[in-house]
Amino acid sequence: MYLENLVLHDFRNYADLQVTFKPGVNVLLGENAQGKTNLLEAIYVLALTRSHRTANDKELIRWQTTTATLKGRLHKATGSVPLELELGRRGKRARVNHLEQAKLSQYIGNLNVIVFAPEDLSIVKGAPAIRRRFMDMEFGQMSPKYLYNLSQYRTILKQRNQYLRQLNRQQAKDKVYLGVLSDQLAAFGAEIIAKRLELLQQLEKWAQAVHAEITQDQEQLTFHYVTQVDVAENPTAAQLYPALQALYAQQQAKEIFQGTTLLGPHRDDLQFSVNGKNVQTYGSQGQQRTTALSVKLAEIDLMKAETGEYPVLLLDDVLSELDTARQTHLLTAIQDKVQTFLTTPSLDGVARKLINAPKVFDVSHGILHEEEPH
Repeated sequence: MYLENLVLHDFRNYADLQVTFKPGVNVLLGENAQGKTNLLEAIYVLALTRSHRTANDKELIRWQTTTATLKGRLHKATGSVPLELELGRRGKRARVNHLEQAKLSQYIGNLNVIVFAPEDLSIVKGAPAIRRRFMDMEFGQMSPKYLYNLSQYRTILKQRNQYLRQLNRQQAKDKVYLGVLSDQLAAFGAEIIAKRLELLQQLEKWAQAVHAEITQDQEQLTFHYVTQVDVAENPTAAQLYPALQALYAQQQAKEIFQGTTLLGPHRDDLQFSVNGKNVQTYGSQGQQRTTALSVKLAEIDLMKAETGEYPVLLLDDVLSELDTARQTHLLTAIQDKVQTFLTTPSLDGVARKLINAPKVFDVSHGILHEEEPH
């Protein structure tokens, strides 16, 4: 899978842009605040209908305009697919092959992307919410069912939290209705946890191989999914459902008292360990970075295994955060494997030596100039 071209109209600082890419490595050179990251963000938004940088779609629309349009032609094993996304006051409209999609969930999954930016190092050392978002964004691209279950879960969670607050304030008394919401939440929560465990088990295998290679077999990386549900080995959703139901029943008084749902996949976490020690707590900065890099590179192979196509890789100024050894491993691993978009102030050192015939663009004030090949 690779993105053949991109057309932007009134997206961030791009008034009008038409650009063609190569299937290999595309390098975006330029100083800060020129639009390098905005271009990567545009590819991400075209894929997932939302930004990885902001929750406010208005920020994506160019200043003093009302609508942003993103178009791209995607090359897949099955042929060429035109994608189009419009962001405006009336929300989002998405088209695949010029046909409008009734639901955004039907659109997501056509173009799969993995983004790796300096802040992604916080997947390891950041708050649990960052790791949950990481799982949801990546697994949602791989599995339409996961995306559907997650959407349903969030809707019911919102309703349940609202009702718990009403019970807390004695504005409601019907605990039967709470039980109905709890059962629905448990059903969708069980599906989410089961799928997370299944995909994490596969991701762990890919990440372990990458990590062992980077550390020359000196370190072993392991994952641990942290949840309040008693998880057996390879549990099914059918096994997790009654376990979640029982936990909601046990915690009912406490949840009413606090006015919020205290357990479920929205409270779970993912723990990384190196040689048996928690990397978040005890790992060196180098170990944390190696873990984050291993997880990101493992995603590429997992996505290929799950979808049959390699994703598009977005590397946003990440080389500056990695030492020479990790830069070398990253660039060697992606070479001739995945279409890559790389932003950097300058292309020199390891990157210039290792990247095979990149297509290089100079980015200045939202305008792209293609460099002549060396």
